[in-house]
Amino acid sequence: MKFSTISANPISILLASIASMATASGQAPTWNPHTNRQVEKYDNPPALIYRLDTSPRMVSPHGVFVSYQVNVDANGNNIVGDAANECTISVDPTNLTKMAIGWRQFNNVTSNFRQGGWGYTTDGGVHWTFPGVLQNNVFRSDPVTDSDETGTFFYLSLLQTFCENMYRSTNGGQSWTELQPDSLAGGGDKQWFTIDKTGGPGHGFQYQSSDGINCSGGGVQFQRSTDGGITWQAPIIIPAGPTDGTLDVDTNGNLFIGGEGNTFACVRSSNAQIGNQTPSFDQVTQNINMGGDLSGGGINPAGLDGMLFLAVDRSGGATNNNVYMLASVVPPGRSTTDVMFVRSTDDGATFSAPVKVNDDPVNPSKWHWFGTFSVAPNGRLDAVWYDTRNAANNTDSQLFYSFSTDAGVTWSPNVPVSNAFNPFEGYPNQSKIGDYITIVSDETGGNVAYSATFNFNAQRNQHEEDVYYVRVFPGGQAPTPTPTPTPTASPSATPTPTATATPTPTATPTPRPTPTPRSVPTPRGRPTPRPRP
Repeated sequence: MKFSTISANPISILLASIASMATASGQAPTWNPHTNRQVEKYDNPPALIYRLDTSPRMVSPHGVFVSYQVNVDANGNNIVGDAANECTISVDPTNLTKMAIGWRQFNNVTSNFRQGGWGYTTDGGVHWTFPGVLQNNVFRSDPVTDSDETGTFFYLSLLQTFCENMYRSTNGGQSWTELQPDSLAGGGDKQWFTIDKTGGPGHGFQYQSSDGINCSGGGVQFQRSTDGGITWQAPIIIPAGPTDGTLDVDTNGNLFIGGEGNTFACVRSSNAQIGNQTPSFDQVTQNINMGGDLSGGGINPAGLDGMLFLAVDRSGGATNNNVYMLASVVPPGRSTTDVMFVRSTDDGATFSAPVKVNDDPVNPSKWHWFGTFSVAPNGRLDAVWYDTRNAANNTDSQLFYSFSTDAGVTWSPNVPVSNAFNPFEGYPNQSKIGDYITIVSDETGGNVAYSATFNFNAQRNQHEEDVYYVRVFPGGQAPTPTPTPTPTASPSATPTPTATATPTPTATPTPRPTPTPRSVPTPRGRPTPRPRP
């Protein structure tokens, strides 16, 4: 026996039953993320590892696209018996060959105890180094990474307390410095953050939002750091409660937050960039029609089927400062998902009618899940998602890609960029393959971090969850792509900006004293944390 066992608990039994139901029937029941929230919490202690077996790392070509395994050992081999999912990528804009990916690392699939894993590359994603986790034997989840315009990487990591830490890397992700003592970066579950990369007064400011289950006690909250992620100001409730979404900043320094509360919403803060003012939200656009609703379960039993991703065009051209949102949603009357996209050309006040990005005929048995996208510096949009259109069993998934060069009015023919994989195998005692994947675009293509089950573990007679990198780009489609038609654009239903006076200086919450950052080039041992009540 190569792996230790752990005692079962009610949550483990529930997740195991969901997993068996998914394997047997092809999908589990879907659930509403707002009424049945699956929180990131400590369930299992770390499982002991008696010895690690290895196998050759997976390199998985599919046509002109090649996926390279990221979570490999010091010799570049696959680690047999672990799991890795929920991956987020950062790219050095000054040297595109340097990238880092963060993920949830499960050292042994017999336990859902997860840690903050990461890997880096210096050769454009062909070879990856996985030095270890941020802190040994410390529960960490919901990894989010980003890069500023100089190539400094940041890694926001959730602890079991629903508080967070921010880490910084100045060497392309080879080592990380913890910017404050554990739990002092505020935040909460399903957090996301962005960095102001403009030349305005908010340059270098960091902004984050979470889903209402958080460090301070409750409410869908926003927080700001004006010192590069070291200290975080007191949380502020976000109007309309947008959760399970992301943030971005336009070229004027305006902050936008997207997500789904009772309806899909986009909120704007014009003064978050003013350091001596308490951020306020001067525009709240609700009832945005995304063509459906977010969901969980189904093909990803204990996880989300997708988040809402918001991104702003900063190309400087005709589409500059367009606000875009994309999500995998369940259309009315369906229980499976499509990838839908909307855009705003008026600073987030109104949005277009939703456009379906996946171009296969509507089929209620097919999934298009974990949709995500990014905006290239030249304004091109790159979208990727998991897709089951080619699967006879309706659940084996492939990573698909499409791009748009006209602000999302039309999208190129969809193309698979990975081989098919079974998303129900390799569960680390938790019935999901994470909650999201991510992409970062440049002038000629996009860099994608995703999870898949290509490696086969003969000892368990099933495949394993691992993290992969693939480069996507226009040109993998058929010659001369013919864009898909789009519905006639119409404004979203009753977008109502809130009446807000011109922001005036107010007392800014006093930041906590700046702690001395701790360098963690080598993982540190720690006692196993106690279970959260």
